[in-house]
Amino acid sequence: MNGSAAPRRTGPGGLFLLGSIVVSLLAASSAPTPLYATYADAWHFSPITTTVVFGVYAIAVLVSLLVFGRVSDHLGRRPVLLTALALQTVALAVLATAQGVDALLLGRVLQGVSTGGAVGALGAAMLDVDRHRGAVTNAAAPGIGTGSGALLSGVLVQYAPAPTHLVYLLLVGVFAVQGAAVLRMPETVRRTPGARAALIPRMAVPSGLWGTVLAAAPILFAAWALAGFYGSLGPALARQLSGSDSTVVAGLGLFLLTVAATVSAAVLGRASPRRVMVLGITVLMAATLAALAAVAAESAPGFFGSTVVAGIGFGAGFQGGLRTVVAPAEPRERAGLMSVLYVVSYLGMGVPSVVAGVLVVHGGGLVPTARLYMWAVLALSAAALIGLLLTNRSPRSAGGPPVAGAGGTARVNGDVDRSVANAAPSGCR
Repeated sequence: MNGSAAPRRTGPGGLFLLGSIVVSLLAASSAPTPLYATYADAWHFSPITTTVVFGVYAIAVLVSLLVFGRVSDHLGRRPVLLTALALQTVALAVLATAQGVDALLLGRVLQGVSTGGAVGALGAAMLDVDRHRGAVTNAAAPGIGTGSGALLSGVLVQYAPAPTHLVYLLLVGVFAVQGAAVLRMPETVRRTPGARAALIPRMAVPSGLWGTVLAAAPILFAAWALAGFYGSLGPALARQLSGSDSTVVAGLGLFLLTVAATVSAAVLGRASPRRVMVLGITVLMAATLAALAAVAAESAPGFFGSTVVAGIGFGAGFQGGLRTVVAPAEPRERAGLMSVLYVVSYLGMGVPSVVAGVLVVHGGGLVPTARLYMWAVLALSAAALIGLLLTNRSPRSAGGPPVAGAGGTARVNGDVDRSVANAAPSGCR
């Protein structure tokens, strides 16, 4: 597409494709999780090494989000997505042939760079296609990918041959099909100058949206901190509470969390974003208290039941925060803004999880660390809820005047999705 060409119409199939790529990328990122015990037995490394492997992935995602998050606003969505899919394929090849920790670390770094470079472009492209459905898909797809990747990998490790190879090879095939589909997908934004300047890391928040972002950030951080719990300590805790060594049981908690989050995002997609955020944080707090009680009672059913409730809160809080922030943004602002939101989310998922991994080894062990983690999530959720309730009902007022879109002034309120309809690019609604 040349610099003057207008974006072409993309139908519902384009939104499905973009959402499926998010699912695949996040599934690939969680696929190694059930294999860490296998790697540790084969290569004789400690739980601290597992924490480092998790940490380098999170750092790579964050750096990539900051550096490449705004590039697709200038080069277009398709080139960025094709590059990310190619890099992800290389990462999977490295992981499939890994013979030691060095290769494992390299594969995770490459995965992080690919995922971080893609999620901003994917989130923005989904909003280009359909502002409301794109926002809901943005909220649902990451959880589906994270949970399904961990569970699928656990099933393959438990029951299929070549556990350290098969899941990666299957994902390579998925990415090849998706790459071919992206080649045929119409571009959704115009190319504009400034791609080189966009590589300079900065928080790409439009001046009129800072208040909205600051209102939503604590909710995103708290929700993803709980997701990080189920991705880091959850598998070992599920095994201990259930008395099972099954890798499927280990991945079940994260899977239940994400399924419930997906249903929650779909059911609440038309509700007021502010009400959805309040509901999400309230449910998240209740679920955390229930999980604490289940751990104290050593009840596996209680733990998994509280996980489903936590997923409802996670899905509601995350999609409410996303819809509140991204709906007023203009098309050229979306990729950078989505990257900022993912930075907050990955910080919430990564930082507490890495700290928890260190405490498991050098602190009081798994169960005391899990309790401490959950109390920390409870405190974060309470702080987020208090902050949200104390903010003006129109968070944008805290950040400056409303931003004028292509078709008029965009406002943040209960009908935010409809109020910004005229700001969507031609042919995308």
